[in-house]
Amino acid sequence: MPDDPIVPIDDPRLREPSAAILDIDDDIRALADYMFQVMDRENGAGLAAIQIGVPKRMIVVDVPDRSGRRHRMALINPEILTASATTETNLEGCLSMPGYDLPVERPASVTVRFRDLGGATQELTADGMLAVCLQHEIDHVNGKVFSDRVSRLRREKAKAWFAKVRRAA
Repeated sequence: MPDDPIVPIDDPRLREPSAAILDIDDDIRALADYMFQVMDRENGAGLAAIQIGVPKRMIVVDVPDRSGRRHRMALINPEILTASATTETNLEGCLSMPGYDLPVERPASVTVRFRDLGGATQELTADGMLAVCLQHEIDHVNGKVFSDRVSRLRREKAKAWFAKVRRAA
């Protein structure tokens, strides 16, 4: 695995949909373990495999739902089945663009279908930060980034900020 695994927000790989995972084997479980390590090291709430350069439809999350119940899980081939008509705007950050948050409007709750690391198909209805995180990470495996969900002005401002930070590094 790479030493500096986080793919930056302007990397074109983040714009490509990730490939479905057909077999859940030891390599996939090892990838999930590594993703949790990277997410934890970077103090993240979620991470998509493409963010470490692996174009597979897998995400990991570690966030509470609205009731405070913590969800630490790997989701394989996640898809949003339903989304509430009610929306909420929350500040979101991204490990691919650390240090910059954007106000993103998203459905307040979603139902997601996925396979777990044991291969079982699961459905989860989420709200609160769990819903936000799931939508953010599922966007990644679909080739979208969080700045796609804000106004052009905010997107351009974020892009300029990131370019400046990269030049200074």
